[in-house]
Amino acid sequence: MSRIRYIGQRAIPGGSRPRHLAAVPLLAILLASACGAQSLSTLAARGYHVLPLPQQIQLDPSDVRFGPSFSIQNEAGSGGSGAVASLQEHMAERFGLKPAPSGGTAIRLELRSGSVAAGRTEDSDTAAIAEQAYSLQTSPTGVVLRANAPAGLFYAVQTLVQLLQWRNGSLWLPSGRITDWPDLNRRHIYWDDAHHLERLSELKRAVRQAAFFKINGFALKLEGHFQFASAPAVVEPYAMTPAEYQELTDYALRHEVQLIPFLDGPAHLAFLLKHPEYAAFRSFPDSNYEICAVNPGAVKLLSGMFQDLINANRGGRYVYLSTDEPYYIGLADSPQCQEKAAAAKAGSVGKLLADFIGRVADPIHAQGRTVIFWGEYPLKPEDIGSLPSHLVNGEVYGPRYDPVFRQRGIRQMLYTSTQGEERLFPNYFTLPNARLLHPAAQQSERVSEGFREISTQPARGQAQLVGSNVAGWADAGLHPETFWLGYAAISAAAWHPGTPTAQESMTAFYRNFYGDGGRNMSRVYQLLSQQARFYADSWEWGPSTRKPLFGDSDEIFHPRQPVKDQTLNLPPAPAANLDIDLADWNKAHARRLELAAGFLSENDELLALLHENAATVAFNRYNLEVSISVASLCRENLEMLADLGRISSQLESARDAARSQKAREAVEALDRVLRLARGIQQRRNTTLRDAVATWQKSWYSRTAAANGRTYLHELDDVKDHVPDRTVDMRYLIQRELDLPFGAWVESIRTARNAYATAHSLPVDSSVFDWAALNSDPGQKAKPE
Repeated sequence: MSRIRYIGQRAIPGGSRPRHLAAVPLLAILLASACGAQSLSTLAARGYHVLPLPQQIQLDPSDVRFGPSFSIQNEAGSGGSGAVASLQEHMAERFGLKPAPSGGTAIRLELRSGSVAAGRTEDSDTAAIAEQAYSLQTSPTGVVLRANAPAGLFYAVQTLVQLLQWRNGSLWLPSGRITDWPDLNRRHIYWDDAHHLERLSELKRAVRQAAFFKINGFALKLEGHFQFASAPAVVEPYAMTPAEYQELTDYALRHEVQLIPFLDGPAHLAFLLKHPEYAAFRSFPDSNYEICAVNPGAVKLLSGMFQDLINANRGGRYVYLSTDEPYYIGLADSPQCQEKAAAAKAGSVGKLLADFIGRVADPIHAQGRTVIFWGEYPLKPEDIGSLPSHLVNGEVYGPRYDPVFRQRGIRQMLYTSTQGEERLFPNYFTLPNARLLHPAAQQSERVSEGFREISTQPARGQAQLVGSNVAGWADAGLHPETFWLGYAAISAAAWHPGTPTAQESMTAFYRNFYGDGGRNMSRVYQLLSQQARFYADSWEWGPSTRKPLFGDSDEIFHPRQPVKDQTLNLPPAPAANLDIDLADWNKAHARRLELAAGFLSENDELLALLHENAATVAFNRYNLEVSISVASLCRENLEMLADLGRISSQLESARDAARSQKAREAVEALDRVLRLARGIQQRRNTTLRDAVATWQKSWYSRTAAANGRTYLHELDDVKDHVPDRTVDMRYLIQRELDLPFGAWVESIRTARNAYATAHSLPVDSSVFDWAALNSDPGQKAKPE
């Protein structure tokens, strides 16, 4: 949903002024934006990159050499144990160094309340800010890390590790002092495992990666990928045990990260309500999207599932009750769910939603948890007074709402996302309309837009802000490895808003995420973004045979409305005499094929860069493996388009040869068509096989049955999520499988054989099964 932000009386799409930006004047920010200023931060100007950028930096003229050995002087006692463990871990993994008992560069850790003073912040919780504040002093005599609390000391370590860099075989640091603290004390990311589940080791790696960029909240949406005792029917073939969830919770706490349980309600509950055991809790009998908010059994069920998660999350302080998009609350009027009457009694549908939220959230709050929700439609400002004041609103909704939430005592968070509905890869870079088949009225770049949203939201000064939330949605079936640039670079704005530029933040990400061996990573991400954008743009939309939708955000459909799928118009098949008119098809597809040829050339460049970097980067090689699979999926599509162009040419060649009475040449041209078709299928299958092998290095298998459990495949009645369409990972190629490609190839083979028989030439008796996913699909032609 697009919202307009305001600076004075001038409407600015997507962003506006903060109350203050950590002592950076508003006028300077606006002038820099208006003039396109790209000045480097003090650290970047010296060749050092830290993400997020520290608040105060005072550098001496010279740099200091670190090592070659180092020692740790922990004067923080047990409060420094987490920082010491993180320091040892990073020094070993990133630089191959282990601490010596003494000597070398001394790193001293000090922990004393009140030792580091934080400057101005948007967040009024000064105690929470002080806990994360730290100072870092480097000089020829060593390094001193000082903090008020363990969290600050942990963050000092992350900054130190990011500062260290190799030069001529030695490690170096800038000499000087850094004093740092966050602008907002909560910096959450949303990790969506609704449609897959990472292995526990991979989730730990993700938590540690988040902590490295000073992200301190990891909201994990599992849906059926948790072993709920209170709802056993929803448990999927691969699901996390409570013991594993607690293990991940404890691991996160050691890295100053809160693992946060996440459940939707009353909407987005198809994973629950699709099961016959829970169908009685639906608000509408024929829709699995929304639960009946006035059904005590439904509330008890949802509360029980929350309790299952909380019981396995000891040490946690937060819970996400995602009240996202409850489109139909208060509209049901049936013996099964009498929400309409309840809404009338409450005074509005928004007050009915507030009542539901209170009944679920109050018992959770009573256990010492802070409940984060989405205070959105159908809530109106006049409904906010009905909400419990202990809540935190996970998003801001504008000047009509924010002061009312503040008056109610409900704190808020700034929300944005690193991905929304994009296929394969987020829109980190735009694609000019001149290179699109379907030009877009407006395009956004995820990092720059999100960084601006967090930095300059007008809610700064209107709402009582406590944090940010950067989401990576699984709705389109992307691999979450593609989200890290957005997670880190956007969240950095919640630590230090407005500076540096989004571009410098991205550069700092590349440097710290991949290490010294990364080369031309900005170009890599630009090409990945643009390749994925054309992947989605290169097909058309047509009717689907999948389940029609119950409704959308505006209305319930009567009758249900069909969904759409992407499709391609294949070239016409020849007649028995091989006559064919391809002029219209060639004209309609000329631009598509022209663009595909250009993107295919750039795909060569992209894959070369990815393979080069995969051999040279120091860290996160798996991330590049995933990127290679994404580039390969894009390439398979481009090569298919190119082959359709070649098929059109060969069909014309067959027609022309037939007209010239060159029967053998005509048949040979059609045999080339059939070989091209088999090649399309072969590449599709190989690309899918390779992507599955790569993605399932970190994911458990998406499968119909395992561990004595089966997966109930039933589509969401409202949300048409791409990975929901198949049980396994065929959703990555589903649009190809849906094409009538097999019947089309058979019609060409039939024409070929009729013509061959009429001219006493061998027929082709091969079998072409377009749906086959074996590694050698289709048999070779067997002339008779």
